[in-house]
Amino acid sequence: MSPEESILEDVRAVVALSPDVDDAALAREVDRAGRARGLVLGSDARARLTRVVRDAVLGAGPLQRLLDDPDITDVLVNGPRDVWVERHGELRPTSVDLGDEAGVRSLAVRLAAVAGARLDDAQPAVDARLPDGTRLHAVLPPVADAGTLVSLRTVRSEAFTLDDLVASRSLAPALVPVLADLVRVRANLLLSGPTGAGKTTLLASLLSLVPPDERIVVIEEAGELRPRHGHVVRLVARRANIDGAGTVTLSDLVRHAMRMRPDRIVLGECRGAEVADVLTALNTGHDGGCATVHANAAAEVPARLQALGALAGLPREAVVAQAAAAFDAVVHLRRGTGGRRHVAEIGLVRAVGDRLTVQLALAADPGGAVLRGPGWDELAARLGAM
Repeated sequence: MSPEESILEDVRAVVALSPDVDDAALAREVDRAGRARGLVLGSDARARLTRVVRDAVLGAGPLQRLLDDPDITDVLVNGPRDVWVERHGELRPTSVDLGDEAGVRSLAVRLAAVAGARLDDAQPAVDARLPDGTRLHAVLPPVADAGTLVSLRTVRSEAFTLDDLVASRSLAPALVPVLADLVRVRANLLLSGPTGAGKTTLLASLLSLVPPDERIVVIEEAGELRPRHGHVVRLVARRANIDGAGTVTLSDLVRHAMRMRPDRIVLGECRGAEVADVLTALNTGHDGGCATVHANAAAEVPARLQALGALAGLPREAVVAQAAAAFDAVVHLRRGTGGRRHVAEIGLVRAVGDRLTVQLALAADPGGAVLRGPGWDELAARLGAM
């Protein structure tokens, strides 16, 4: 074992007894372990070893530097020397070497434990959140046929302005005043799109436009939303512990939020039975609310809401009536070729007979051109633009 490896093992044993140790304490432990082996560490060597120890003991080991890269959104481990990242919307291989299958499995099990979850032969798959909000999904053999698989999705704390999104070509300039007006008139918005389309990023940007004297209550599975706003309180769902106790669901949190004097209630992602509570909240005077939902197109949002409503035991007629009254508009984001993400559609939520529909008001192409749809006149009237 090399001196660096022995220092790592020594500090790992200390941190196991005191998991809340900070970087300064880690540096002191690295110094102590080095002196015990007759090593005098200079400032550069101490800083490097402290980083290695921190990543190995408290972080994601060799993957941590990838998670720390602000341009990387996903880290995907298919094997010890088969690690990919998504950067600027494109998947790219890396040169990261995790050693062997045992090393990948050990890393996955440790990350699951850090997230308060179990990962072993009896529970070979885990979906959890690390303390910093990073999404962890891991699968062990034999469920993962070729070896342990690990997927990590990062959480970025920076909130972009709408102008930033225009500069990155994620938002057509002509849509900026429309989105700003939707926030201003306290429209209830549903942001839709596929995984990785930028729904959370856009939502944080929109919430940053909320007047500073309003109180925003955000409900999430993890603390991803970081709007630039001075009065945001967060409620975070909690999974059951190893004993199966302690669950706090999104539905629970929506009901709690209604009693917290919110000016705006925001659900980070609507993916299950909590849709019933969101529809109830937005139909009881809580305007200016927002939620996100997975959908491939704005026109498919009604079917998605009806499927989620079925999980909550709501009949189709109830979903149609409540959703049409709860949501004013759908803002749909699309992920195109090369990973390009952009706001593609804005539509009005309407009940037509016994059907829930989204009527297209504006459509934008990746180049920034915007076309008006049949719902534009009604949207403009609602925004006071006519």
